[in-house]
Parts: sequence; C-alpha cells; structure tokens
Amino acid sequence: MSARAFETTGVLESQRQLRLDTPLPLDAPSRVRIIVLLPADEFEGFDEAEWLHAATTSPFFDFLRDSREDIYTLADGRPFDDQG
Repeated sequence: MSARAFETTGVLESQRQLRLDTPLPLDAPSRVRIIVLLPADEFEGFDEAEWLHAATTSPFFDFLRDSREDIYTLADGRPFDDQG
C-alpha cells in the first residue's frame, strides 16, 4: 500500500474525537490512517501492560503475523549484554 502523509495538529476531545486545527486537503468522506504523537511527558501514565496491549491489538503490526516475516532464529546474531 502506498501512502501520502499530511501533518497537522489537533485536539483529542472528551468523547475521544479528534478535532484538527486545519482541514486536510482530501475529498471527504475518505478513509485515513491516523498516527498520534503525544508529548513525552504524557507517556508517564502508560504502563508496560498498556503498551503490550496496544502493540498486539493494533492493525499496524499485522504484517508481523505473516510467516514470511520469520527470517531470524535464536541461532542468529550474538547475545547482547547491556552493562549500562
């Protein structure tokens, strides 16, 4: 699927509806894919379980369920030990 990107800002309102600051240059109605970017300090309330749920239920990652994506095994690469 090819895609074009348009950037704008907006407000997520109380009913979880997104109100854009400027209209998109598209004919409506039209189906779109939305990527939401939040300021880093707003991520403090998300725990690991919420992130895991979002990653496993998001259609964005559906391609990973395709067996053609299974190109690596445990024998590939070298172990990484972060001494941080």
